[in-house]
Amino acid sequence: MKMSIVLGVIHMTLGICLQVPNALHFKKRINILHVFIPQIIFLFSIFGYLVFAILFKWSTDWYARDASGDLTHVSPPSLLNMLIYMFLSPGNVSDSDRMFRGQAALQTFLLLLALVCVPWMLLVKPLILRREHQKIISEGYGRISSHVRVSTESEGLGGAVVVAEQEEMEEDDFDFADIMINQSIHTIEFCLNSISNTASYLRLWALSLAHAQLSEVLWTMTFLPTLKMSGALQPVAVMCGFAVWFVLTFSILIGMEGLSAFLHALRLHWVEFNNKFYDGTGVKFEPFSFKAVLDSAEEQ
Repeated sequence: MKMSIVLGVIHMTLGICLQVPNALHFKKRINILHVFIPQIIFLFSIFGYLVFAILFKWSTDWYARDASGDLTHVSPPSLLNMLIYMFLSPGNVSDSDRMFRGQAALQTFLLLLALVCVPWMLLVKPLILRREHQKIISEGYGRISSHVRVSTESEGLGGAVVVAEQEEMEEDDFDFADIMINQSIHTIEFCLNSISNTASYLRLWALSLAHAQLSEVLWTMTFLPTLKMSGALQPVAVMCGFAVWFVLTFSILIGMEGLSAFLHALRLHWVEFNNKFYDGTGVKFEPFSFKAVLDSAEEQ
């Protein structure tokens, strides 16, 4: 179970880090400073700390004794309770969940850091975009749209008249309310998905449990009884039992379980991994078609 959480956090971290080459490619430095950085801090403040606690628990001998023969630790802590009470009772760590000195202060700091990242993701980017837009407007750009047209409606002139016109733009493309709503949706979605996506990686743990149980059932019900038999028919029974065990193991564990593991891994890549960096705002894919090429050539 703990290994699936560690792999999940590493996988989601990689997905968040892929925002950086996207921002560099599209020259959007604001996405690095006010989207990538608060997201990675938020993830590491909660689930990065959980991964650290898992590794710390693995590397500690909780049944070690001192020179007098007493246990140096109370008991192995419950990491699930520790994470829950990190939110319900910040600044307090029970003796059964304590792993090291200063744990309560560290958890409080990480919790505050995660809370700071929420308004950072929610407000900073829209406000900066609004300030930049207002700066452009104050300098006189974007309000006046000038164009030249040819008029043939002049009377008493023997030809066309070139008329220069200046018109004020009717509508402004910048909509702060729309940007704010979009940023709010992304912020809420990221914060909630950080919890649900991490829990979704527990499917790897469930797959390993199912695989282990199926292996044990097939071994104990098909092949193991033949090894305990006695008599002249034991070699024949062993051969038959091995054949049944091999066929069922190959078809169920390798065939069905392999397909199930592939589908679960594909789902983790598509949902938990891709939503960390994929926006779907690029150019719509259009497959190659001779008819489309000929139609465009005729229009030109």
